[in-house]
Amino acid sequence: MNKIVVGLSGGVDSSAAAAILHHQGYEVVGLTLWLMKGKGQCCSEGMVDAAKICEDLGVPHHIVDSREVFQASIVDYLVEGYSAGVTPLPCSQCNKTVKFGPMLKYAREELGIEKIATGHYARITYDAATGRYQLLRAIDPAKDQSYFLYDLTQDLLAGTEFPLGEITKTETRKIAAEFGLTTADKPESQDLCLVESNGSMRAFLDKYIAPQKGDIVDKSGRVLGQHDGVHHYTIGQRKGLGIAAPEPLYVIELDAAGNRVVVGDRQLAVESECTVQKVNWVSVAAPAAPIRAQVQIRYRSHPVPATVIPLETAGEEKAGGTRVKLIFDEPQLSITPGQAAVWYDGDVLLGGGIIERNQLPN
Repeated sequence: MNKIVVGLSGGVDSSAAAAILHHQGYEVVGLTLWLMKGKGQCCSEGMVDAAKICEDLGVPHHIVDSREVFQASIVDYLVEGYSAGVTPLPCSQCNKTVKFGPMLKYAREELGIEKIATGHYARITYDAATGRYQLLRAIDPAKDQSYFLYDLTQDLLAGTEFPLGEITKTETRKIAAEFGLTTADKPESQDLCLVESNGSMRAFLDKYIAPQKGDIVDKSGRVLGQHDGVHHYTIGQRKGLGIAAPEPLYVIELDAAGNRVVVGDRQLAVESECTVQKVNWVSVAAPAAPIRAQVQIRYRSHPVPATVIPLETAGEEKAGGTRVKLIFDEPQLSITPGQAAVWYDGDVLLGGGIIERNQLPN
């Protein structure tokens, strides 16, 4: 009988994934990572629900204390980024460093099981011609989570199954109800686990970063208002600036060193290109020449056509590894340093990385 370890958060998606695999004849072992204290699907209540699912399915359930690695890899990562004036994307970092990597390692070394599965909405295929595993968008475009998985390695893709990649969220809830899972009607998490646990991202950050009043200025340095912490803002932000102006203003730079928030009109908030660091080529090997692709610069943004240009990496490994330049066919609003840029060929995720900070336009 095939054995597989299923990562269980206590939500309906991971529960349904476990039930589907169990129904297909897999010998399922549930695994829940304890990421932090407090409420939230990944924490105490999630562990209770995950344990109940395993009890109902009649399968073993393991809990691994991952709070230390979560603190170092995610909490500290977020605090450092916001303190420096960038807006980090924790989910992709968490998927590779905290979840998939450690789960597969635990499955293989502690349980002697070669495969893991999660409730993510994405698909994995194998291309025999190139000898590479490919990461594809999920069938359900509204739930596709491939954007957050761009940093997975070939080894992680080889050892992972996504049972929900071929079905919709509606079908997932129907399956969960048919199996009588207690999570079938559980509300979906609407935000980051840290936000869910702390009430807001602002509240989370204020636990670690002391508010510091400073100036909100225009590009020429003219003071337009006051802020109570650069970490409360993000590039492209338009609402909540507290500034009266004849036209909408956007955050165009976060000057952490000078404790200034720089704002400008829409023309200053759009850019035609950006550079991306820490690039991971997923479904294809790193190209030597520019390629055309459809690029997403945010999870909920529509993919837009762009040229992906590999940059020289000599001497740059210590500064973030492989880099590319993205040149968009049309200028894009709110290209945010710290967020992920991910590029596709249709449904196939080619690669992705972290958007670097650009210099303020002259």
